[in-house]
Parts: sequence; C-alpha cells; structure tokens
Amino acid sequence: MDSPSLISQQLLSDPRVAEATKLLSAALAEHSTRLVARGPSAELAEPYQKWLDTFAELRGNPLFFPYLGSGAGRGALVELADGSVKYDMITGIGVHAMGHANPELLPELIPAVLSDTVMQGNLQQNTESLLLTQQLVTLANRNGASLEHCFLSSSGAMANENAFKVLFQHRIGSSRVLAFENAFAGRTHLTGQVTDRPKNRVGQPLTVPVDYVPFYDAGRPDESTQSTLQTVERYLIRYPDSHCGFIMELVQGEGGYYSAPREYFVALCELLKKHGVPAFFDEIQTFGRTYSPFAFQMLELDEYADVVTVGKMSQICATFFRKELNPKPGLLSQTFTSSTTAIVAATWILRKLLEGNYYGPQGRIAQIHSKFVSRLEAIRKTAPDRISGPWGIGGMIAFTPLDGSAEAAKKVLHALYEAGIIAFVAGAGPARIRFLPPFLSLTDDEIERVCDIVESVLLSEQFNS
Repeated sequence: MDSPSLISQQLLSDPRVAEATKLLSAALAEHSTRLVARGPSAELAEPYQKWLDTFAELRGNPLFFPYLGSGAGRGALVELADGSVKYDMITGIGVHAMGHANPELLPELIPAVLSDTVMQGNLQQNTESLLLTQQLVTLANRNGASLEHCFLSSSGAMANENAFKVLFQHRIGSSRVLAFENAFAGRTHLTGQVTDRPKNRVGQPLTVPVDYVPFYDAGRPDESTQSTLQTVERYLIRYPDSHCGFIMELVQGEGGYYSAPREYFVALCELLKKHGVPAFFDEIQTFGRTYSPFAFQMLELDEYADVVTVGKMSQICATFFRKELNPKPGLLSQTFTSSTTAIVAATWILRKLLEGNYYGPQGRIAQIHSKFVSRLEAIRKTAPDRISGPWGIGGMIAFTPLDGSAEAAKKVLHALYEAGIIAFVAGAGPARIRFLPPFLSLTDDEIERVCDIVESVLLSEQFNS
C-alpha cells in the first residue's frame, strides 16, 4: 500500500525521521539499562502517598495496588513513581505481553505518532486498520476455521458486546445466553450479567437471562462431562430456540485457570450444533498465550468456531464471526476503533507471534511455562502447606497459596507486591495467585529471580501456621 506519491510516505522517508528514531532508540536503551529491581525511595514516600490519596478521592475509590507508574521500564521490570522497580508478572492483566519499553516496538510506533490522528474509528479508518484486520483473519483461519469477518474494537468487553449483538441478530427471537459457571465476560451491563460474579452487579437490573453450566472437573472427568451435557440439554429443552449462543472460555481466566481436554469441548459443541446454537469462544485472555495463537487452535476446535473474540495482549480487540452470522449494516459501529499506536503495535505483535518460535511443544511459551512449573513444584516439595497447583497453561501461570482462602491469597498477593512482584488473584474455592508474564520479552534469568522472590515470601515467618 506504500506509494511514493503520497505525502505520508514522503514524510516517513524523510531522513530526519530516521535520525530522530535512531536518537530516541539510543536514549531509551541508555536509560532502560539502568533499571534494576529495588524498593521505593524514602524522599518520594510523602509526595507519592499524596498522589495516591488524590487519585483515590478523584476516582471515588483507592487503587487495588498503590501503583502509579513513572513511564519507564525494561521488559519485565517497571518503575513506579515512588522510585521502586518491580517485576511485572500480571502486565495489566495480560495486556503488556511485549514487556515495558520494548526497544523493538519503539521504531514501529514512530509512524503512528506522526500519523494525522490519534484515534481511528467508524467513519475514518486508515490503512493500518485494513492491514491488521487482514492479519487477524488470516491467523484465525490458518488451521481451517471459517471466520470470514472481523470487527475491531477498543476493549475486550466491547468485543464481547459486539459478539452478543451478532448472535442475537442471527437468532432473532432468542433472549437467553448459555455460559459456564465462573465465567468472566466483562463489566458492561450485558457482559457483567454473563460474568458469574453477582457482587459485580449489585443494584443493576437484569439485562439478559443467563443459564450457567458446570465446567469440566479434572477429578471427575466422565461425570463432569455428563453433567455439562445434561445441564445444557435441560436448558435447551426448557427454553426451546431461546439461546443466542454459548459463550465459553477454553481456559477460564478469572475463574482460576481451569481448562478441559478436547473431547469435552467436542462433545459440547456437537450438542450445540445439533440444536443450532452457535459456539462463542471468548479468547480475550487466552489469545496468544496458549500453545497455539488461539486456544481453539490448540484444542483443534476450528470447525466449531462460530464467533471468537480476542483482546488484551493484542492491544486492539476484535470480534470474528462466520459469514452466515454477518449482521445487517448499523448493528456494529463505534466512534473509536482504537488509537493508531495501538493498531500499529497490534500488527507488530502478530508479526512477532508468527515469526518467533513461540508455539508448539518446544516453543518459547512452553519453555516459559515449564521453567515456572519446575520452580513452583520445587517450592511445593519443600513446603506443601504453602503452595499447590494447578500451575495453569502456557503463558497463564497460577498457584494456590496456603489454604486457598480469599484472605490468604490477598495476604500473599500484597506480600509479593511489597517484595517486588506484581501479580493478581483468580478463582474462588480455592483462590489463586496468577501470573500473565510479558512472554515476548521475558528472560530465563527474570523467571528465576521472580521465583526466588515467590519462594522467599512463601517461606517467610509471616506465613508460619
């Protein structure tokens, strides 16, 4: 799409742009290399607390962590405005997969910074949106899926909202949703209803009735599979032709990093297909982090993918759907698709995923997972009362701390934060600590240092029973 007659190409070919990019890259490299893990600066303690208090007052509630970033980082390391430098193992709940201040990304973003607008949207899309959509559709269909269409959006919740719009219009007259127990679909009015977390919607009116289905239980594989199928069948009989689709996370993220074998999902999808109910794979958190770019590709469920959503690490989110589900004009429309920088970053990330050795049993994601599991298993053997698995899948790592209570998980989470690791919680009964590390830049040495801190915290006297 490059054309020497376009002013945009003449601008980007200007030698001053190349020189400026070179200078910026050199400055970033020089200052980033000075970052090492450390505690907060005493002289910044008072102003930092004032900033936190002011922000809490302005937004109505305090931040979950006392985290205000300075804007500097290097890979897994991030500097806070209190002078501390921590290991970021949650990356904005999976967003910053490239790590902080990735030097490879900076020169890619210069053209976006020089672009004519900050945001692209419904009426005005630039060529970057076209290129990204082509990349996404090609990637989604590379193993035989038939996801001909892809609509870009600026958030995962909006991608899921758009998916439900497509499904409800496709099955006109439907009014219900099928979802797994412990599902998390977002925090909009509709996706908050689908999310199996009643405390998140206190005081909110019912939007769409949701029929929750028990998920696979690895301790009872045959029984839990039958329970899932029987529950779905019961709902489909009780409410004939009333479900727009079944939204399913192939690896439950907020639910605690639970997954299931291929045969479980095949049996479920075949049942849905028999009743004409579309399968909706929510890959907002799993995209890019399993042993294939999509979890449905890892599980070889391509033929069953009717609607798929992606987000988080992709920077810009998207809703894929089959051509027979293509909605009428006007249903999907947004003022903001996303920023040009996010769109360009997404293109770079997809290229990295395809060109790098990230996937398959010997790929980098499998290696990262194996290294974390090896260290966590070693800690468990030393102190089985302090930590237990499941350990998660691929670039989604989780462990159960202490007795698995919410109180214990929160205590360990904040102890890790104070010790220099930013993580988050997932699941309930048991509650877990989860990592979504920046796998595009994470080094083996960083994994070892993070696990050293985890071990030190868990074995510390504060957690003596």
